[in-house]
Parts: sequence; C-alpha cells; structure tokens
Amino acid sequence: MKPKSQTLFHFTKNLELVKKILTEGFWPRYCLEDLTWYMQSNFYTAFPMVCFCDIPLSRIKDHVDFYGSYGIGVTKEWALLSRLNPVSYLSNTSNYGFSVTNMYKNFDHTAKTVYYEKFGADLNVILSHFKPLNGTMNIGGNFISKDFYQENEWRYVPYSEDIQQWLSKEIFFDVSQLEVYNLKIKDRFSLKLTPKDIRYIFVKQDADIPEIINFIQSNLDNYSNAELKILMSRVTSLQSITDDL
Repeated sequence: MKPKSQTLFHFTKNLELVKKILTEGFWPRYCLEDLTWYMQSNFYTAFPMVCFCDIPLSRIKDHVDFYGSYGIGVTKEWALLSRLNPVSYLSNTSNYGFSVTNMYKNFDHTAKTVYYEKFGADLNVILSHFKPLNGTMNIGGNFISKDFYQENEWRYVPYSEDIQQWLSKEIFFDVSQLEVYNLKIKDRFSLKLTPKDIRYIFVKQDADIPEIINFIQSNLDNYSNAELKILMSRVTSLQSITDDL
C-alpha cells in the first residue's frame, strides 16, 4: 500500500459546496491557525488558503468523519500547476523548531537593512505553510485538540500585495470584516477546475448521486459531451465503498 495517494482530496460538509467548486473553483478563505509553537502561548493567526490531503483512500475514513463526506479528488499534476505545496510539520522541541522560531522572533520588520526588499513578505508565506505536529483547531468557535501530522496536508496560499496576508484572531471572529477579506480573494485567486483535473467526486450516500449527476448535466454544459460523461463517471458514493476503506 502506498503511504501517499496520487490524488489530492478536499472534503466538505455538504453537497452544495461541491457544486460551487465544480462551477466556481476552490475559493481560498481565511483559516485560523494555531501558532502556539511560535509564540509559546495561546496565539492564533488566520491565513487565506484552500486545504487538501494526500491520505490514501484505505485510511481516509477518520478524515472524512471529521471534515465531511462530500468532496473532490484532483490530480497531483493539477495541484502542482496550481502552486499547491505540502505543509511542513514542526515540533517546537526539535532543533528545526527552535531554529524556525528563532528566525521569526529575531526578524525586525522595522530595520532598514534586510536581506532584500520583500524578505518580510516571504517570511509570512513560509509561516503560512508551517503546522505543529499537534495543536488546536477552531470548529465553529470551539477549539479542539487535533493530531495534525496524520492529515498529510497540502495547501494553496495565495500571495499578492493587494490582499491581506494574515488576519488577527479578533478580525477573524468579526463576521462582517472576515467576509470582506474573503470576498476580496474570491474573484482573483479561486482555483479553477476542468473535467480532466478531477479524479473523484465524492457524495455521502447513493441517494445523492442523481442530484450531482443532474447538476453536472445542467450546469456544466459548457464542456463537451465526452468530458461530461467522464466527469459523471467520477462520481463515487462513500456509502458504497465504506466496507473497502
């Protein structure tokens, strides 16, 4: 059994979000990240991102149970062309963790002399790709413990001087402000898909299959009949393969 899948998966809680992905692409939104490893105290920052995983289907059950039973699997070729990258898991007791933390804590953003003009911006991009081995995750305003290392996470983090690269915890929990920042990202940085990029469309149960098939036929008619037939063949019910997971 391969330790990593050649497909990258993105799971969500409902079928409507899958439909939006098929028509509009993956929309990067601000996600609150546990940076306790960095500040050595409860500290959270939100970065704009879309998250995926390359967990093999043989051990995907726990991931699906947590994140949702609807999703899309994309090719790794699409992922690389779309500038996705695996996160770097960090133990704050390791020399690696110490060096990373030391680098950030000792960088002076106000200093006149830095390595190059956008050095601070690049540090922010790198910071958005670190993840602690274990930490806490915000779920509906509640913080729960999570073993992040098991998630095999890849992520897409858009970068532009026109968008805010991170948000404070306070802004993240201000719904009206958060929506403004998220909408600013949507049009320019959503990741578009074509049928050839998709290897799986997951639905929770067999009863969901007619709905997603009808949606594909009615709303993706800008593609050829051959492409639509291939796309419809990608629909898989998790209910039907549960015994094989």
